[in-house]
Amino acid sequence: MPIDIAFLAIAEAQQLYHWLPAALELARRPDVRVHILSPSDQILALAASYDPQGLLRPIRLRRPPSGPDSLFRQPSRLATLLLNYPAIVRFPTLVTTEISSAWLRRIPGFRSRLILIKHGAGDREGGYKKRHADFDLTLVAGEKDRHRMIDRGLCAPDAVAVGGYSKFELKAPRQRYFQNDDPVLLYNPHFDPHLSSWPGHGAQILAVLEALKGWNVIIAPHTKLARKTPPIVSHAPHIRVDMGSRHSIDMSYTMSADVYLGDVSSQVYEFLLHPRPCIFLNLDHRDGSGDAFAHWRLGQVIERADALPQALACANDLQPGFVAAQEAAMQQSIDLSPIAASRRQADIILNFVKKSA
Repeated sequence: MPIDIAFLAIAEAQQLYHWLPAALELARRPDVRVHILSPSDQILALAASYDPQGLLRPIRLRRPPSGPDSLFRQPSRLATLLLNYPAIVRFPTLVTTEISSAWLRRIPGFRSRLILIKHGAGDREGGYKKRHADFDLTLVAGEKDRHRMIDRGLCAPDAVAVGGYSKFELKAPRQRYFQNDDPVLLYNPHFDPHLSSWPGHGAQILAVLEALKGWNVIIAPHTKLARKTPPIVSHAPHIRVDMGSRHSIDMSYTMSADVYLGDVSSQVYEFLLHPRPCIFLNLDHRDGSGDAFAHWRLGQVIERADALPQALACANDLQPGFVAAQEAAMQQSIDLSPIAASRRQADIILNFVKKSA
């Protein structure tokens, strides 16, 4: 009898890259049917663009009242779950990358297995919520996050497994975004207003970036920040601003940049798939000893925006001193096994489903 597994695609497009490789791998397995449930035609179309063989079975959920369909603005997750509850719970196994789906546990009679593919690298405390405990199985990228989930009492040791970072399998190739051969700096501010460098210092940072000589600059904030902040606008010819596109979520920029500039975004680990210079902004003079700032050990940390040109000037010379730390951080945060993460994730999910049947 075929095994039916449903992936809940009710989050914004940036999360799709964390579950789609496992969904495609499972769909290739004999006697497994993989269904993609989403209230968004755009999300379903994005998934289909990576599925030329048509292995996945899309199901368009009813859409709660909301704005126009968009990759980066989806309707209320809770409203989507409630409106489509009968269509969702007919599947015995539900896989998701967001924790709003844990609310299904609160509905009397809910019996489906809930599996979470956790996105991110496990640095920021905001990545640990009580609702994580409502999942039957959690897959994380590396041992660091696994230990933190267990230590916080959110998972029993046998309910959390390391599956790697399957998004790497969908990464875009290095691309050319500018007409000249100047090196490319990627500025990637985080969305958390209490930790991000942009909300309090955006104008100052933009002025420094616009004044840079001999550099091309891509400004690509986390898509959650892009939704909350006024559009970043620059007419400088060496600056490209992306407030939310496929390029901003498929690793196009992290693969194409020469230097990374950021604050606390775990996207730095996507950049460090190939070790390169990193510069971190501590413009609020924070104590960087906490977990949220763990990757500040992987590059220069500057406390004034006007220190950026000098930091860039010496970035390549200083990089050899950071390579060992970058490689160690990647090993701890993301398990880079020679076995594809999508295959490991599919094996973990399928073994769990068979044992639970």
